[in-house]
Amino acid sequence: MTILAYTDGASRGNPGESGIGVILKDEFGNVITSQYGYIGKATNNIAEYTALAACLKLVQKIECSQLVVHSDSELMVRQLNGQYKVKDAELKKHFHKIHDIIVAAPYQFKIRHVPREENREADELANRGINTMKILTI
Repeated sequence: MTILAYTDGASRGNPGESGIGVILKDEFGNVITSQYGYIGKATNNIAEYTALAACLKLVQKIECSQLVVHSDSELMVRQLNGQYKVKDAELKKHFHKIHDIIVAAPYQFKIRHVPREENREADELANRGINTMKILTI
């Protein structure tokens, strides 16, 4: 089964209070599951990577042959697709963690950059994570 994932990280301040949002849908657009949470103080880029890590963890519980992630983080998408180098030491840790999960995954992985308007649902969840301060550990 192909899973369409939408992920977003939000940070109020950079760094600041941060949250993540993840939505998993089937190929017909039906929501399979969603998740949001508060991750404490972080930069927006760290929040984006944390949202992707949460997504990859959620997908482990679902039968999946292909995962297509949609994110409005151009930086993260280009780093994971090999178009940009990861220079920041803290981001490198997150990048390598994600990369290792993807390489070992039993499914085909794709990540695509989408405009913010196409990622509104995940953005709303990320902000709900900050607003509720529902702590999420990944």
